[in-house]
Amino acid sequence: PLDNEEETAAANCTQLCLGESLSISDLECSLCIRMFFEPVTTPCGHTFCKECLERCLDHRPNCPLCKQSLREYLKAGRYSPTVLLQDIMLATFPSQLAERRELHRAEMAELSNLTKNIPIFVCTMSFPGIPCPLHVFEPRYRLMIRRCQESGTGMFGMCIYENGKSFADYGCMLEIRQVELLADGRSLVDTIGRQRFRVLSRGHRDGYHTADIEYLEDKKVSGEELQELQSLHESTYRLAQRFCEHGELTSRHILMQHGALPEKEEDIQASADGPTWCWWLISILPLDPSYQLSLFSCTSLRARLCQLQSILSALLQQPP
Repeated sequence: PLDNEEETAAANCTQLCLGESLSISDLECSLCIRMFFEPVTTPCGHTFCKECLERCLDHRPNCPLCKQSLREYLKAGRYSPTVLLQDIMLATFPSQLAERRELHRAEMAELSNLTKNIPIFVCTMSFPGIPCPLHVFEPRYRLMIRRCQESGTGMFGMCIYENGKSFADYGCMLEIRQVELLADGRSLVDTIGRQRFRVLSRGHRDGYHTADIEYLEDKKVSGEELQELQSLHESTYRLAQRFCEHGELTSRHILMQHGALPEKEEDIQASADGPTWCWWLISILPLDPSYQLSLFSCTSLRARLCQLQSILSALLQQPP
């Protein structure tokens, strides 16, 4: 057996031999023209960075070089790294590989900022604490969801479209709970609403919208004001219960889709967004999206409860 010195000498010799016969350009991805990062090889024998190949398959299920169908490969949903190529890169160009890894790490760090350039899905109204199931099929959103997972945040913003703007001034952060990948690359994404935010500026990244944001927070009250707020909260919740028991709208279909009215919370000011049951109610009531948005952007729990009380009273007074 070789001793340590001989092993090191053999490794250095391998590195020299490989280094003489290979150049950096031999280890470049033909899609991003950078050194391979997490190289994967397709059944037709072509190698790309994993991320580059995924982005191509978002658009069409064919090899970017020879156009051979990769439908079955996409269906398997597994991209195993080409281990030999990784070993060769590590042996011949360790410092360049370290640089490439650092570049990827910096890109991921930039994507994980949750106030600057956050990805925005322009689709539907979503609310704090309320589930929001999504069917993702557009290439730009397939990329966006993957990045949210790979950057480790698992979060993106949801806004509705607004005339004259690319999307509304207010939205809700969504947290990805589960992603079910379908055989053709589409996915069913189970998300839940987190904090509300206000859009400060709009941008773009690789086809999808982005925004710089600030989070919204309900104004806290105390003393006599808090006592008044608590009794308003109690009476509005009772109305909501009555509505759920008698309201024509709360058909089986709504309860199946949204679940039952959430329990009252002990501390009504514990969350920056106020009690979840209010958002549940706003999500099931037959309200115009622009009106939903005005309730959504309001940072006074008292004002929101007053609005809900008048809506519920009106709906409960309607003849069946």
